[in-house]
Amino acid sequence: MLKRRMKNAQRSQEIINVFLRNGFSHVLFRLGLTDRKFTSADEQIDLNLYHVGKKLRTALEQLGPTFVKLGQIASGRRDLVPEEIASELEKLQDHVESFPFEVVREIIEYQLGGTIEELFLEFNEKPLASASIGQVHTARLPNGEHVAVKIQRPNIQQQVNTDLAILHDLAGFLEKNMDWAKAYHIKDLIYEFSHSLREELDYQLEGRNAERISHQFAKKPTIQVPVVYDEYTTRVVLTTGLVTGIKVSNIGQLDREGYDRKLIAERIADSMLSQVMENGFFHGDPHPGNIFIAPGNVIHYLDFGMVGQLSKEMTYHFISLLVALQKGNIARLIDVFEAMNILHEHTKTDALYRDLQIIQRKYYETPLTDLRLGDVFMEIFSIAYRHRIRLPNEIAILVKVILTLEGVLGKLDPSFSIMKAIEPYGKKMVFKQFDPRYLLENGWHTFVKNAEILSELPNDMKKAIKTIQKGKVELDVGLKQTNIIFRRLDKIANRLSLSIVLLAFSILMVGLIIGSAIAGQTALFLKLPLIEVGAVIATLMFIYLLFSILRSGRI
Repeated sequence: MLKRRMKNAQRSQEIINVFLRNGFSHVLFRLGLTDRKFTSADEQIDLNLYHVGKKLRTALEQLGPTFVKLGQIASGRRDLVPEEIASELEKLQDHVESFPFEVVREIIEYQLGGTIEELFLEFNEKPLASASIGQVHTARLPNGEHVAVKIQRPNIQQQVNTDLAILHDLAGFLEKNMDWAKAYHIKDLIYEFSHSLREELDYQLEGRNAERISHQFAKKPTIQVPVVYDEYTTRVVLTTGLVTGIKVSNIGQLDREGYDRKLIAERIADSMLSQVMENGFFHGDPHPGNIFIAPGNVIHYLDFGMVGQLSKEMTYHFISLLVALQKGNIARLIDVFEAMNILHEHTKTDALYRDLQIIQRKYYETPLTDLRLGDVFMEIFSIAYRHRIRLPNEIAILVKVILTLEGVLGKLDPSFSIMKAIEPYGKKMVFKQFDPRYLLENGWHTFVKNAEILSELPNDMKKAIKTIQKGKVELDVGLKQTNIIFRRLDKIANRLSLSIVLLAFSILMVGLIIGSAIAGQTALFLKLPLIEVGAVIATLMFIYLLFSILRSGRI
């Protein structure tokens, strides 16, 4: 324990020294991490966010893989990081010097339980690529298969664990002492980052991610994912089929060899959108280095250390945002934010509405082919940053994927519109909400969930009464957002009223049907058949009620 604390203290001082050298002494002092004596009197407080971004990027690169990854993830969170700083963090490089082959040999032989000569027919001592977490070597298996072997850097796990422990402590300190840190839930953000980075350090998990996405394209030979060789894979060694082809960003070579760039763009867009919209599990980092093109315009995806996952509900919310944006429906946008439960308690909805109107005026009825989805979401992220709206991590990953894709597709085919490509998936998703099987499935889940709540209600009430009797209940009533509360109550009351009316009407209809059956004649009113007319009215009321529930996104 003492040794770990001393190690953390040593690394903490190293981190502080790096930030001091890069001109952040005033920031460290204001955060309460250093004394005033460390603040340089000559140092000017730089209010230019671009310059701040450059200095921050340099500091993070000097601190190593944990902080490089932190910066790369932060670059995609425009709802949390100013645009000027985020654009600089996008330039973070994690290419570092390779580690010696003797270390590679030692790791592989320990992990795979044999000598390299026994395990491989050939093994290239010179790395194909080197990054902050690991490096890749080409090799041949005894059966003649050409493979790529990724080996994790020695001691990287310990270094990352030390850095993450320090970041967790720092986040706790900031939340206790800084209102902005508490408002943005810094501890939760660091937890999400830690979870993501630890998953990236697990090569076995990366292999399973690759296999899962490969299954999605089992019937599409034009989309390929490298085969994972499980017997040659551990948590720190990953062996996959070797991919040969042209990097998607090498437009000149693609043209010289006669590839169809429009078709390639369509296939990449379709394959990524099907991952997101249909499967809810997708490649989280489709940058040009992870996409190669082979003869026949075949797409090869690499590196599945970072993936995104969307629930059905979150996918529906995302589609709802796109539809509301395209139609310029600001009220609907705010309704979706409410359904996602991401509005901050201090968010002023009137000010938010005015800011969103700026986007409405800019993009309303813009042809889909002219709409850059990444630009739209960057503006939404900027508004979210100002209004303390914290978008879910899965949506942030998805938006980063869309931004990356638009860059890749824009070079392949400048006329390509990802918004246009999304449109059919959006329509399919909306229609799916009315599919009887989907309604039945969700209805059953809702019934089970409510049944569980009802079964636990007596115990919960008993606990609540005991707590009240002990005098441990604090009542905190906030009246700042009464308009939102009353609007929600109105919707609930109206929906309940309509449900009661529909129920009463249905009972009346049943009575008429039974009465008509007994009397042996059709009930008429003003020469109109009451049962048939009533059935039409009841059906319309039911459809309206169902539509209003589905539209809220809270079925």
